[in-house]
Amino acid sequence: MKSIPTTGFKTAFEEDVYKGLTSHPKYLLSKYIYDEKGDKLFQQIMDMPEYYLTNCELGILQEYTAPIAKSFNAAGGFDLIELGAGDGKKTKVLLEHLNEQNYDFSYLPVDISEHVLKVLEASVRKEIPGIDIKPQQGTYFKTLESLADFSKRKKVILVLGSNIGNLLHENAIEFLRNIQQAMAPEDMLFMGFDQKKNPQKILDAYNDPHGITEAFNKNLLVRINYELGGEFNPDTFKHWETYDPETGTAKSFLVSKLDQEVFIEAFNLKVHFDAWESIHTEISQKYDEKVVEWLAGEAGLKIETRFADSEDCYRNYIFRKK
Repeated sequence: MKSIPTTGFKTAFEEDVYKGLTSHPKYLLSKYIYDEKGDKLFQQIMDMPEYYLTNCELGILQEYTAPIAKSFNAAGGFDLIELGAGDGKKTKVLLEHLNEQNYDFSYLPVDISEHVLKVLEASVRKEIPGIDIKPQQGTYFKTLESLADFSKRKKVILVLGSNIGNLLHENAIEFLRNIQQAMAPEDMLFMGFDQKKNPQKILDAYNDPHGITEAFNKNLLVRINYELGGEFNPDTFKHWETYDPETGTAKSFLVSKLDQEVFIEAFNLKVHFDAWESIHTEISQKYDEKVVEWLAGEAGLKIETRFADSEDCYRNYIFRKK
């Protein structure tokens, strides 16, 4: 079963899928959900009433637009570098204000999806003419490598949507530390953290009754079929979500409903699944103030200020180097 393809791996996607499906327990990396279809499904998720994160953060940005923008400003201007920009719906609240107030800045949205960046650039140029936008395609970590030398003026690094929640604490500290190392003393990090709350509210956000989150999770299997010649039947897998209120960790799984073998042409590989065997696909971490302070401290950062929605479900933090 675990014979490595003699021709090697053509893409990182191939390599990661092979490693994940030949591991025990099995896993797949959530970043690969986001092809063109996955992007569209996630846009639908963000519009769901159960997915509270979007509206909470949007509310924060709308209520505190002016003080947030003021904290970004600097003599000589600044570069607004957004990691994981997505469709830019929330960011546009800030961009419109910055543009109206004639702030001197450039907007550099970063995303792994070329499709998302093209759509974002077109919409920004249409809705907010005059914005200096320079899209950057790539992963967070590859982009972070070049951040330190990008510009001599102030950098404002923007991470919305609680994207850090997709990382285990150890990886989150590494991610924050990489940002910290790319920051000059005058730079700042503006980042969203989803807070611990009623466990049912969290479960509902990742397992909606409309089946959108299920389709989103199963898009991993659809993509393997399409790109790697897989023969997955998504209907034979159950979307399953868990949440541990002690650790604040929500986890997504795909669980095989039956004993089955799935052939993947790219590897000439048959993957066996026992009945009720799982594939771990995603985590979504929830936080409290102590954990955020600890993560920041371990990465050499300090909290300067924070903004919360009216129910304190979600918080955006401004971090500086210690």
